[in-house]
Amino acid sequence: MKIKIDDLRSNQVVELIREHLHGMTLHSPPESIHALDLSSLQQPEITVWSVWEGEDLAGIGALKQLDDHHGEIKSMRTSKAYLRKGVAKRLLNHLIEEANSRGYKQISLETGSMEAFEPARKLYEAFGFQYCEPFADYTEDPNSLYMTKAL
Repeated sequence: MKIKIDDLRSNQVVELIREHLHGMTLHSPPESIHALDLSSLQQPEITVWSVWEGEDLAGIGALKQLDDHHGEIKSMRTSKAYLRKGVAKRLLNHLIEEANSRGYKQISLETGSMEAFEPARKLYEAFGFQYCEPFADYTEDPNSLYMTKAL
C-alpha cells in the first residue's frame, strides 16, 4: 500500500468523501456532523492523504493545523473493500508521524458517541488517544466525543 498527499481530483477520492459524508448522516443529527466536504478539505491548513493498493483507493485521512503545536485528524475513512485490512491503522500511524514531523505537541480529533463509531474509538484508544474536553471551535455535544494525544 502506498500513502500519498492527495489533490482531491480523483473520482475515487471524491466518491469516498461523498460516502463518508453520507455515512455521517446515517448516524448523526445534522448539527452534530463535523465531517468536511470536498471544498472544506481544500483549505490551506488541511492536508489530505490517500492510501492506494495499485489502482484501488483503500482510504483517506486528513490533518488540520489548529496552531503551530496542535493538529486535528479529520475525515478518516476506509473504502468498503479494504475494511479490517489494516488501512486505518497504517493511515493513523502516518498522520501521527506527520504531526510529529511538523513539531506538533498534541493531536486531537472529534468522533461520534453512537455505537456506529465504536470501532473508530477503539482504534484511537489503541493508539494512545484519551478522551478530553471539546477543543478548538467544538462545544459540548451529546453526539460527539473528543480525544487527544500528547506527542
